[in-house]
Amino acid sequence: MMQSYISIDLETTGLDPRTDKIIEIGAVRVTNGQRESTFSALVNPGRKLERRITELTGIRDGDLEEAPYIEEVLPSLFQFMGERPLLGHSVLFDFSFLKRAASYQKIAFEREAVDTLKIARKYLAGLEHRSLDYLCQYYGIDHQAHRALADALATDALYRKLSELFDDGKDDLFLPKQLIYRVKKDGPPSKSQKLKLYRLLEQHNIKLDADVERLTRSEVSRYTDKILSGAIRSQDTVPSDAL
Repeated sequence: MMQSYISIDLETTGLDPRTDKIIEIGAVRVTNGQRESTFSALVNPGRKLERRITELTGIRDGDLEEAPYIEEVLPSLFQFMGERPLLGHSVLFDFSFLKRAASYQKIAFEREAVDTLKIARKYLAGLEHRSLDYLCQYYGIDHQAHRALADALATDALYRKLSELFDDGKDDLFLPKQLIYRVKKDGPPSKSQKLKLYRLLEQHNIKLDADVERLTRSEVSRYTDKILSGAIRSQDTVPSDAL
């Protein structure tokens, strides 16, 4: 197994890195097989949380109101991570959100990683489930599910257990491989794009559960198109997942 790495986990507003946002980051730095330090941060997503996300994570809108935005968190996170490979349970999910956030800030972000989910799918195919929570229960690993740092710590413990049981030195699933996720270029909307969306929201009496000033160019365009097409109609509130 690899000896020096970053075990990483994110909590997000949803599952799609193109439209959803990071709300919490947890990471564990492991050096020569020993846990060295941890990183934990709440992140303001610039939008209201859906009830299902609060029920899943326990994170509420009030917890995020004073939290920094992702561009304020990334520099300290990347400094903590250095150039080490990542460890995660379905790690491409976490990488895709981080890479998209980095791309928006014009920061290059590429990384190798080990995925404990892929290891579990190969060696524990007979189990009913292979979610992180289920595997932690199966192996008796302490775990507070769906909080980022707790998940990152649990993933590290799971990787050690799976390595102990199944790593014979011949299976490269236990060694880092390059992650591939391509981000379509995006950027902030123009002033005229934002003014058009503000005007449409006011004209149609629509309240958006997202901060227009935090939307990307493509997000502003999609909201505008949906209002003009009638897909979003006059109502009190439009949830931020309407994209």
